[in-house]
Amino acid sequence: MQLYSTGRRKTSSARIFLNSNGNGKIYINKKIFTEYFFIKKLQLVVLKPFKVLNIDLLFKLNLYITVKGGGISGQAFAICHGISRVLLKYNIDFRKDLKIFGLITRDSRKVERKKFGLKKSRRRPQFSKR
Repeated sequence: MQLYSTGRRKTSSARIFLNSNGNGKIYINKKIFTEYFFIKKLQLVVLKPFKVLNIDLLFKLNLYITVKGGGISGQAFAICHGISRVLLKYNIDFRKDLKIFGLITRDSRKVERKKFGLKKSRRRPQFSKR
């Protein structure tokens, strides 16, 4: 059985393909998971849905992930969101645990656009009296 879901954070967008008859491999943009996210903290962010469920589910599934946009941290959180959503399609009983840790909710914060006459979105040019 193959399932699909998307996850988003800031400008990053991740597509998650879950294959239920697998052996626990995770590929991100055709690279092995630990090669793509070489920072240990980001690896833990990606695996958080599996840690929350506290099940050896990861060793039964294969994940194929494509991610675009944003930085490496935003991509990790987008993948975490996508994995949570695809696990809900896999088994709806996971909803309660994932909801408690806020993994289903999409973080909708984005960078505010720059306005004309200003240096950034809200930063005004310095005022000079003379």
